[in-house]
Amino acid sequence: MPVKIKRIYEPSSKADGYRILIDRLWPRGIKKDEVDIDFWLKEVAPSTALRKWIHGDNGDWQQFRLRYHDELKDSSAFQQLKDLIDEHKTLTLLYAAKDEHQNHALVLQELVNK
Repeated sequence: MPVKIKRIYEPSSKADGYRILIDRLWPRGIKKDEVDIDFWLKEVAPSTALRKWIHGDNGDWQQFRLRYHDELKDSSAFQQLKDLIDEHKTLTLLYAAKDEHQNHALVLQELVNK
């Protein structure tokens, strides 16, 4: 079954299965004891430098995707994510980004669903 993605601000659902937060920073406005996540894999998120670059004035989405792919190539966190996917029948990656069409969760989803 393909890995799903969802904003962490959306209500949880049984259909989400195993829920992994994939942001490096804790989402604003959410208390840690009031959120329904099974695991926080912050190391799989883009590096701080890459995150700042994409949010800056010069950030290009296609360049971001390529740079993020490069960061993930030898990442033990990406391997850990793939292992978690193998362990769970249903899995949802949670992210906090406002932009639902250009965010790192989409890149991760694309890579693991190949």
